[in-house]
Amino acid sequence: MSLLDHLPILPVAIPALAAPLALLAMRRRRALAVGIAVLSCLVQLGLALVLMARVSGGAILAYALGDWPAPFGIVLVADRLAALMLVLTSVLALIALVHALVTGADRKGWHFHPLFQFQLMGLNGAFLTGDLFNLFVFFEVLLIASYGLMLHGQGPARLKAGVQYVVVNLVGSALFLIALGMLYALTGTLNMADMGLRVAAVPAADQGMLRIAALLLTSVFAIKAALVPLHLWLPRTYAVSTPAVAALFAILTKVGVYSLIRVVPQVFGEGAGAAAWVPAPWLYPAALASAVVGFAGVFVARSLSEQAAYAVIGSTATLLVAVAGWSAQTLGAGLYYLAHSTLAGAALFLVADVAARRRGSFGDAAIAGPAFPGRGMVALMFMAAAIAATGLPPLSGFIGKLLILMSVTTQPDWGWAWGVILGTTLIGVIGFARTGSAVFWKVGEGAGAPPAPPSRADMIAPALALALLAALSVGAGAASDYTKAAAAQVLDPAQTAAAVLVERAP
Repeated sequence: MSLLDHLPILPVAIPALAAPLALLAMRRRRALAVGIAVLSCLVQLGLALVLMARVSGGAILAYALGDWPAPFGIVLVADRLAALMLVLTSVLALIALVHALVTGADRKGWHFHPLFQFQLMGLNGAFLTGDLFNLFVFFEVLLIASYGLMLHGQGPARLKAGVQYVVVNLVGSALFLIALGMLYALTGTLNMADMGLRVAAVPAADQGMLRIAALLLTSVFAIKAALVPLHLWLPRTYAVSTPAVAALFAILTKVGVYSLIRVVPQVFGEGAGAAAWVPAPWLYPAALASAVVGFAGVFVARSLSEQAAYAVIGSTATLLVAVAGWSAQTLGAGLYYLAHSTLAGAALFLVADVAARRRGSFGDAAIAGPAFPGRGMVALMFMAAAIAATGLPPLSGFIGKLLILMSVTTQPDWGWAWGVILGTTLIGVIGFARTGSAVFWKVGEGAGAPPAPPSRADMIAPALALALLAALSVGAGAASDYTKAAAAQVLDPAQTAAAVLVERAP
């Protein structure tokens, strides 16, 4: 077998090896540990791009660990959607790592780089796994790493938010295990492709339990996606995290969205009998409510980082408005917006840090402060990030929202989606404009002399994120074609089942 035959396992294996190596090297040879972390991220990006090239034609790569065939063994599955998420994760990881290095944030604790790699291992594994139990396992890996990263740098605010974050996710993990136990008892399998073939045969007497299990699973994914009313953990957690960590966390809510996209059509789609599309009716109103809450939070936020956290909630909800249509058109538009919203959320956190580092004791508070040197450049970066987050032209957020608005017109009650998306866009614009004018154009009384400007190197990471958003706008045609193809593939569970269960006895 060639190395390419093992390609699906490498995005999990590389960070799994890099994490302990970085840990061993950290105390005596810190430069070596940093080099290992950077090299690992670069290799993961290269692997993700190669994997995307291999599946872009429609191929689905199934990798059976230990050569045990599905559904009896652990299987990893790489298709267009998985490859998209791997590329997005790798790009975001590099941006966040660059910012951590140039600002010295990684030096505030010994375990930043090992935890960072374990976080990537969990993310990559969640995007590649083909069975629900290992989705749970990779959830736990990324969550445990995120606990450490969230507390990186210490401080009472992080500890308080960290306790809430841990408790909420422990509850989610418990619900996940209960749902898995119920589904295994009803279907006799946890392989998603195999379960999708078996749910229709569940006896009528057990249909109620099957629907309960499906709703429990949906609730777990809704917690990860921070859907109302399960969103309260996110604003405080993200706002107090180290900015580079918060930028990486921008993709954590998308793990919940990805899980919904992966599990619902495959397991509870058209072939699920009485359980078909059980989670679907709850998703649409929850997404609309979350969009309102998210952008209302942007309007009333008291700091740039808090505003970025609420923007993550609002943009994830906008994405889920499209996902809730469960058609190739809406899902394709949603996947394009998924890539955009992840990068836009990261850019907001990074720009907030750039401003805070220049305002001294004022930090990123949404009040008038000192007229610091280079304020105009930082203001332009904030304006670009705000344009991206709200979905105004010319950046990719406008294209993404336009695609969503066009796609949902085929759905019943599409007027609610239009009203909420357009209304929350206006609220977001006003909120960002008000905060931007206070922070960048007004000088507070008694603000004193501005602090000495730090190196401009901290602008590199947010500039990279904004450049990628511009590239996503320029390449919108090719990107949207890819996401439409990925959506069509996800909504064809028979194709995935045929690839995963190829060795299954008739």
